[in-house]
Amino acid sequence: MTVASARHILVESEAECLDLKSRIASGEDFAELAKQYSSCPSGQDGGALGEFGPGMMVPEFDKVVFSAPINEVQGPVQTQFGFHLLEVTSRSE
Repeated sequence: MTVASARHILVESEAECLDLKSRIASGEDFAELAKQYSSCPSGQDGGALGEFGPGMMVPEFDKVVFSAPINEVQGPVQTQFGFHLLEVTSRSE
């Protein structure tokens, strides 16, 4: 089974998500921004979600996490929780 590790930042609006993505692209640290802005408890760990397999997260997450390039920020990804920036940190078969 494929297993992935990822981190994310969860915010309420698409505009805030896009702003944070721009800041990361300009060199700001993903983990520090997660600590400051993410409304998910994982924000305190820099957004780290640990390892998980297909079907363990919401479908919108799975779609990105199991297809996106490693170490490349993806998003905004909308789920029932809000808007996410996602970064796949590892994936193995």
